[in-house]
Amino acid sequence: MSDEQSMVLCYNRGCAKKFDPDNNLKDSCVYHPGDPFFHDAYKGWSCCKKKCTDFTEFLNIKGCTVGYHNPTKPIEPEKYVPDKKAQSEVIEFHASKPEALPKPEALTRPAKSPLIRMKPHISPALQRMRASLTGCSSQTSTSSSTDIPIGTPCKNHGCQETYRGPNEKVRIYCNFHTGDPIFHEGMKYWSCCKKKTSDFNAFMEQAGCVLGKHRWIKESIKWKNCYRMDWHQTPLWVEVSIFAKNYDPDLSFVRLSSIKLSFELRFPSDNTMFIKTMSLYGIIDVPNCSVTMFPTKIEIKLKKAEAISWSQLNYPKPNLPDSTTTSEQTDSTTNEEEQSSENGVESVDLTDL
Repeated sequence: MSDEQSMVLCYNRGCAKKFDPDNNLKDSCVYHPGDPFFHDAYKGWSCCKKKCTDFTEFLNIKGCTVGYHNPTKPIEPEKYVPDKKAQSEVIEFHASKPEALPKPEALTRPAKSPLIRMKPHISPALQRMRASLTGCSSQTSTSSSTDIPIGTPCKNHGCQETYRGPNEKVRIYCNFHTGDPIFHEGMKYWSCCKKKTSDFNAFMEQAGCVLGKHRWIKESIKWKNCYRMDWHQTPLWVEVSIFAKNYDPDLSFVRLSSIKLSFELRFPSDNTMFIKTMSLYGIIDVPNCSVTMFPTKIEIKLKKAEAISWSQLNYPKPNLPDSTTTSEQTDSTTNEEEQSSENGVESVDLTDL
């Protein structure tokens, strides 16, 4: 056998030389014991950390370790060869989709819900204007006191006093009811204090629940038809703004139920008022709602009972056109009917009794 046939290839990295197995000494091979790496355009060896950007220079980097030549060829990984006949048996893998959270059930809109009078927060600016508004109101009520006939009864509900002339001593305060008389299922009571009785005389003798001034002349209040309202919403709130000037915060109020909004504004400067009741598009959480009064507007913050978007403020009424009534008498009659239908009872005017 010739010398060339007896030579064996060395498989150490970085060597690739042929050697004689019978003459393999411990310093015959110079090689790299580490692995080659290729990163960020650099090529090098992990054992000596020599690197370069040119591949030819990389192949010519001299080994960093001296040892024996290695005649053993490393085991090459098997190449995967797909079986064409088994293509139909390939199982596709799809990542599992996250489970969808159950949608909350929609709340059932109640047929009826009692209106609750909200306690407003009055801004400091409106508190400073309150004295002038109250003075204007008292001046209007007493401007024609010289024309009051003697014996005229007080027009406040529940007051038994009569007018005795400007020089006669009369009880200086008036004990009266601010609400309306209610007659329902044989019971009689006032909507403000709700002390029920079945006897009419006992009902008429019930003492009032509020102290104030006598009202000898029945005020002829005019209805306002013009006002401006605006609203906007967030995912959890609906904010309503009613723009009005010179209204009396003590005589004006806002009432809410889970499906309705009602407000009454009194303007003592011109002896007018505005009343409006509307059904809301969605259901609200009344205990978490709030009312704030400012000199030029009233802000009503409604907490949604469910996080849905309102397409409008009013609840759509089927088969009923949404028209604006221009007649003062029609507007007042409509509001009175809405308020009485909510309580399901009859209200009676006892002013002249």
